[in-house]
Amino acid sequence: MTYTHLTMNEVTMIHLYWINHTKVSVVIGALRRSKQTIYKVYHYFETGKSPLDYCNQYHLNKSRCGHKLIQLPAEQASYIKCCVAKGWTPDTIIGRHKRDISCSVKTLYRMFARGEFDISSLPMKGNRRPNGYIEKRGKVSRSGRSIHTRLTDYPTYNQEFGHLEGDTIIGKQHHGAVMTLVERQSKLMITLNVHERSADSIETYTINWLKQLPKHLFKSITFDNGKEFANWKQIANEADINIYFSDVGAPNQRGLNENCNGLLRKDGLKKSLELDNLPDSLVQNITARRNHIPRKSLNYKTPIEVFMAYISDEQLMSLA
Repeated sequence: MTYTHLTMNEVTMIHLYWINHTKVSVVIGALRRSKQTIYKVYHYFETGKSPLDYCNQYHLNKSRCGHKLIQLPAEQASYIKCCVAKGWTPDTIIGRHKRDISCSVKTLYRMFARGEFDISSLPMKGNRRPNGYIEKRGKVSRSGRSIHTRLTDYPTYNQEFGHLEGDTIIGKQHHGAVMTLVERQSKLMITLNVHERSADSIETYTINWLKQLPKHLFKSITFDNGKEFANWKQIANEADINIYFSDVGAPNQRGLNENCNGLLRKDGLKKSLELDNLPDSLVQNITARRNHIPRKSLNYKTPIEVFMAYISDEQLMSLA
């Protein structure tokens, strides 16, 4: 059975228990650790040491474990460097078995992590892309105004209230959809139950929603390049709002909206649902619950509280 060493958080908790003279039996139940482990840390603190000293001593002891680093022969090392230059991963190097490598795939990954080979040219594992990545494969069509012109129109964009990020959440059959919008400063989530993932449906629901709000409450919307936003010109003209589009294959440019979509998925709008005939009350209840949860990034205020702080009395009267 492998022993799991104490983390810094666990050591800190034990230190707090020790300061408050809490019995070891209580700590055992709270942290689910053995009596011997808790007593060992208690005795260590009795010598006047801190949690940081305990962790530093642990790392020092670990470095003296006597494990010797594997040194590959020069011929194998040069072969691995050539494979890395071609963009091969450790799995490919070992799996193709063109030459005998005197280590396992796991050991080779550890050697890469220690910096023994330059892996900066290796692609990221899976479908992930680094921040700032822009898709360049195939024919890329940009349907509207680029996101790169946004700062020219709004120099104080990052500190200004009234800018939205938008996208759609699709269901099981990819036909039904819920449109999501997030205000950047307050992080308030807004969901429109559009039922159908089509340009006409997005246009109708978005225009009707914006017409119910005070004029110019929201200044801009940044969408992704989905075909459901093809009628963006009609939305911009009817609602008198600027609409921008992020680069293709760069969801990080709308990171707040992508994160909020994940939270809504977790709260109930799962991929296994049929969103064609989803009740409006269910969508609004899920959104309202998330908007009333305090956030650390908002100084432990709820998104609805921060949003209402930006609304003037005149705008509030027009909303009523």
